[in-house]
Amino acid sequence: MLESLREQVSSACLLMRDYGLASFAWGNISAIDRANSLIVIKPKGTPCYQASPERMIITDLSGNIVEGDGLPSPDLPAHIELYKSFPKADAIVHTHSPNATVWAQAGRDIPPYGVTHAEYFKGCIPCTLSLSSSEIEDNYEQKAGLSVVEAFEKRGLDPETIPGALIFNHGPIAWGRDALEALKNAAILETVAKLAYQTEQINPEIMPIGNAILDQRFFKHHK
Repeated sequence: MLESLREQVSSACLLMRDYGLASFAWGNISAIDRANSLIVIKPKGTPCYQASPERMIITDLSGNIVEGDGLPSPDLPAHIELYKSFPKADAIVHTHSPNATVWAQAGRDIPPYGVTHAEYFKGCIPCTLSLSSSEIEDNYEQKAGLSVVEAFEKRGLDPETIPGALIFNHGPIAWGRDALEALKNAAILETVAKLAYQTEQINPEIMPIGNAILDQRFFKHHK
C-alpha cells in the first residue's frame, strides 16, 4: 500500500542525516495521501538511516495504524494537526537540528536578516508560545502541533510563504508539497537559523530587512 509514498519518505529520511539534520533517532518525516486520508511516517525509535520503505507505518488521520509493524513516530499527533489545518502541506519534517533548536529553546522567532532567508521564508519564522502544564500532560505532541497552527492563525501568516516554524522548547518543523521539498525547507531553516545567530553576534543592533526586498526576493524566487 502507498509504495510510492513509502519510497518518498524513506528517501527523505536517508537524506536527513546527510543534510546534518538528524542524529540517533531524533527527528521524523511523514507524507500524506490526501485522496485516501492516509499518512506514511517513520517508525518510532528508528534512526533515519534504517528507515526503509517496508518499515514505514501507515495511519489514518485519527492516528490509527492501517499498515506496518511497530508504532509510528510519537510526533504523529503534531503532524496530523498540521495536515488538517495546512491543506497545501503534503509532507512534514521535524528535526532537532542544532541552530534552529537553539532559537526554539530561546523562544525567539528567526528574523529575516538577508536575501538567503527571504528567498524561502517571506518573513520571520515564528516560534510558538509555551504550553501550560495541563497542555503538556494531556497529549503534548498534539498540543505542540496546535500551537504551530495557532501561531499562524493569530499572526495572519501564510504557511505557503513561511513553510516552517519553531516549537518552543523543542525544535523546528517544516513542510512542503512532498517529502523532499519539506526536507529542503527544513535544511534551509537550519541554515538561516545559523546565519541569523551569527549576524546578531557581529551586529547586535541589526534590523530585519525591509518588506520591499523581502517581497522582491521571495516572489522572484517563486515565480
